[in-house]
Amino acid sequence: MEIILILASIISPVVLALVELVKRTVQVPKRFLPLSAVIIGLIVGGLSYPFTDLDLGMRLWAGGLAGLSATGLFELSKKRTDESLHE
Repeated sequence: MEIILILASIISPVVLALVELVKRTVQVPKRFLPLSAVIIGLIVGGLSYPFTDLDLGMRLWAGGLAGLSATGLFELSKKRTDESLHE
């Protein structure tokens, strides 16, 4: 489990950057951004085989967790930006 969390921590910024790239290049409704983050996380986790010896299932778990954490980071920064505009 520790290895999955370490891998998720490593690929989470990559997933966050890719979600931001998708958000700026493709018109995706905001309600689908968390779903796209999880899907991108699963893809990045699945493609991380050269960097780890984990089997595919564990890499997908790490990718899913990275997608969920990227969604949380996105919402946290969005909330912070919205609050700073009202001050």
